Amino acid sequence: MTQSIPNVTRHTRQRAELLALLQETDSFQTAQDLHQTLRQRGAKVGLTTVYRALQLLVDADEVDTTRSAGGEQLFRRCGRGHHHHLVCRQCGTTVEVRGPAVERWADKMASEHGFTDVAHTLEIFGTCADCSRNARS
Repeated sequence: MTQSIPNVTRHTRQRAELLALLQETDSFQTAQDLHQTLRQRGAKVGLTTVYRALQLLVDADEVDTTRSAGGEQLFRRCGRGHHHHLVCRQCGTTVEVRGPAVERWADKMASEHGFTDVAHTLEIFGTCADCSRNARS
């Protein structure tokens, strides 16, 4: 039995407003922050709808997700393709990085332990250059 992929091609007004908002920034945001901004702009959308729409968009590789250093799920519009993140613990600045060494290591570890159909995520947390400079000032 094959698993069906969610139909994200059905465009709803709420999803269009959410995507438009996500297009405005490169930074990750919480679902609550996105919901609040949409409401401030007059959108009639519930928080549950925002969460559902975000999950559909994540599943369709339209929206990227990561977790903050505190564990909160964050979202932003993304380009396609597998990548990893460098995330600043202080300001939340996030940089997408690609690394063949990580991919080879993950494949090697999976193979050594008999795992197949492997997927992974990687977030590297640290302090960005701006926050490091500000801390020294």
